Amino acid sequence: MNKEDITQDQSKTDVNEEVTETEEIVVEEVESTTEEPLTEEQQRILELEAKLEEASQKNLRLQADYDNFRRRSREEQAASLKYKSQSLLEQLLPALDNFERALKTEATNEQTKTLIQGMEMVYRQLADALKQEGLTEIPSVGQTFDPNLHQAVMQVEDSEAESNTVIEELQKGYMLKDRVIRPAMVKVNA
Repeated sequence: MNKEDITQDQSKTDVNEEVTETEEIVVEEVESTTEEPLTEEQQRILELEAKLEEASQKNLRLQADYDNFRRRSREEQAASLKYKSQSLLEQLLPALDNFERALKTEATNEQTKTLIQGMEMVYRQLADALKQEGLTEIPSVGQTFDPNLHQAVMQVEDSEAESNTVIEELQKGYMLKDRVIRPAMVKVNA
């Protein structure tokens, strides 16, 4: 036998092996597709597998619901902590306004000057404490009117100012961190 004959014999053997493997696969497919009646055990196994799949899906949904609940709870708790002092600050703002009005009065004698100096010290302490809690003033005069930050109570015609610009601040507005707790009351140029 020469090399050519050996190569041809190997090729025939390889082809025969491939045909045999293909026949085995086809036989397995035919056997699996022939419908034989299932035994009670096989039916019970299929029922239990279906119940197991259903229970697994239900468990996954419950786990997802629980994870969502925990995330929402954390977010609500963080928001609660972030704005915990809001109600107290809202109650202190009128006192802050009154301090500012009182400090604008003119002192006529030494006793009044001393009283105003004491009020300024208390005002500064109160303002510093409020700033530490995250309270900031909303800038108004000269700013473009923003309905999210300003409450327009008057509209005036002023040829020197641009349209939709705040001309005068009637009451200061305040924000707690990134939330408006009292909009500024302003006059706006028409």
